[in-house]
Amino acid sequence: MKYFAPEQSIVRRIWGKADTILFIFAGASAEFALNKAVDWLYFTGKLPEDPIGRLFSTVSYARKIVFAENDAAEKAIDTITSIHKAVESSRQSTIPDWAYRDVLYMLIHYSIAAFELLERKMNMQEKQEVYDVFYRVGKRMQLKDLPDNYLQWLPDREAHLNNDILRSHFTDDLFVQYKKHLGSFRYTILIESQKTVVPPQVAQLLQLGKMHWLKPVVPVYKATRVIKADQLLMNLLLPAAYKKQILDLNQWP
Repeated sequence: MKYFAPEQSIVRRIWGKADTILFIFAGASAEFALNKAVDWLYFTGKLPEDPIGRLFSTVSYARKIVFAENDAAEKAIDTITSIHKAVESSRQSTIPDWAYRDVLYMLIHYSIAAFELLERKMNMQEKQEVYDVFYRVGKRMQLKDLPDNYLQWLPDREAHLNNDILRSHFTDDLFVQYKKHLGSFRYTILIESQKTVVPPQVAQLLQLGKMHWLKPVVPVYKATRVIKADQLLMNLLLPAAYKKQILDLNQWP
């Protein structure tokens, strides 16, 4: 059986651990809010009504593709494309191609950043593996102008960060919604988590600041994995509505 991501791929290891996915989610929630095309996510009203669920569904959909058999993954990607086409039809406008690429680029960046935060530094071959998987997602979605490899992607990623993000009233409203849905304590954890993985452009626009207390705690958290205490910590931190869904994401020892 042929899987979309090979069974020994580093991508499966990244997307097979719930805590790694949570840091991917944290980074994406910050950058999503700044994207110049975020108004598209407000068009249906689903994002402000349930921002955690909406963003989590995007991340979990990506994860399903990573672990799916090739044909099933391609069908899932086609479903995503058709959903967006329906929204475009309702709005009688077209989502910019760069906006699709931005979301794809977030998944690439935060996959690498989260793994390196919680595990170890990745080598170039592993980073290329991550890029290859999401490159194939983009190609299936018929996205244009995707760089051929990871090294060519790096300057394009920088260009997107410099051109496609902006703090707007949508940004501020989303963060209000994050706090409303998470509560003050978990919202603080979200902000601190964002600081550990977002690029400088995102941190600057959101005024996240350079001082943070979470990064020094990460080595302690990693040590708790050995005695399985990380599950107790995640039970404490996760919103009840999504706790089972997130813990079920664990597929890697």
